[in-house]
Amino acid sequence: MISVEEAKEKILGYAHTLGTEEKYILECLDQVIAEDIYSPYNIPPMDNSAMDGFAVRFADTRGAAENSPVVLKVIEEVPAGSIAKKAVGPGTATRIMTGAPVPPGADAVVQFEHTDEVQRSKSPGGGKPAEIGILKEASAGLNIRQAGEDIKKGQLIVAKGTVLRPSETGVLATAGLARVKVIRRPVVAVLATGDELVDLGNPLPPGKIHNSNTFSIAALVQRYGGIPKVLGIARDNVEELASLVREGLDADMLLTSGGVSAGDYDIVKDVLAREGEISFWTVRMKPGKPLAFGFFKVKDGDKGVRFVPHLGFPGNPVSAMVSFELFARPAILKMMGKTLLEKPSIKATIENSVVNRDGRRIYVRVVVTRKDGKYYASLTGEQGSGILTSMSMADGLAVIPEDAPEVKAGETVTVLMLDWNESRL
Repeated sequence: MISVEEAKEKILGYAHTLGTEEKYILECLDQVIAEDIYSPYNIPPMDNSAMDGFAVRFADTRGAAENSPVVLKVIEEVPAGSIAKKAVGPGTATRIMTGAPVPPGADAVVQFEHTDEVQRSKSPGGGKPAEIGILKEASAGLNIRQAGEDIKKGQLIVAKGTVLRPSETGVLATAGLARVKVIRRPVVAVLATGDELVDLGNPLPPGKIHNSNTFSIAALVQRYGGIPKVLGIARDNVEELASLVREGLDADMLLTSGGVSAGDYDIVKDVLAREGEISFWTVRMKPGKPLAFGFFKVKDGDKGVRFVPHLGFPGNPVSAMVSFELFARPAILKMMGKTLLEKPSIKATIENSVVNRDGRRIYVRVVVTRKDGKYYASLTGEQGSGILTSMSMADGLAVIPEDAPEVKAGETVTVLMLDWNESRL
């Protein structure tokens, strides 16, 4: 039996960063940028107005005040998306909208609130006035966004290795870039094993259970950026299992559930040993002690041989999900080119005592709350590895060290956060 850290190190040793693909930017969210990206333009591309108001020469506004406005002749109106036809000269102003290019000659924009436009529009005749009174002195550059103020032409805007978030997507769009090169998402084959399993939508005969593991594991693959390839159910037959395993070897990783314990029908290790190579099959943890890991060698055309790592999870649904979070998740992230592989963790006061009887590291399902600036972790109920609702209620896994025979209520533990529940935290 090896430690969690040893198991993770061996698994990550076979998780290699994948190749690149070029895609439309809205399809790349949470993927890693594969090259440095530089802006082809200044952003903004020209001096433009930051306010609805009047473009003026700031020198013409000297002495302007509410009781002694400076009156300027309005020569033009420039909405956003249009270009001024006239230059602003001494004693003139251009009515301008937010985002519109600043007319030649203007060096300040006085916002509507600092003019008498409202009063003039209410006067007999109404409409847009031919003159405007400036009620406050302007300064040079007032309410003008300078060309290149945000980004200069040729500037690095997204560095290689950046994880694309909505903000980076917006920056790329601002620079007019519709497509970008990213590290591709791994395709992860998911296979459940066992004669007891029934596909969803079918009646449940006596002695059978529905195939939940495929869907919880495939959903986890999706959540962390992979592309699940569902292979279905393999019965407890070596040849059927081997055949379905081969179907999954065009993927980047193979995940199976069930068939890794020591029972007569636990045949995943046998198939792995026959079709590939096996590295280990037990880990010093609970739940999830029976965990098979190995790899398959697959011919890759002219490129030679590639390795497809395989993780064989236990059949119990909680064991499978916890094992995924600890081992498959960081492997998928590494394949995607990410460097932050660990779950976020906090220190919390545990509100239940937990006994550790066999010297394994225990991951207990907890709900985390925050009170008076401190975190508290409470067990989600019974912790059996078949009680899947204990995972659905949990937002964290409290870690009970293998060398601690008991952790008592009130002690501090590390909690790996599965989710951040903002309503509680």
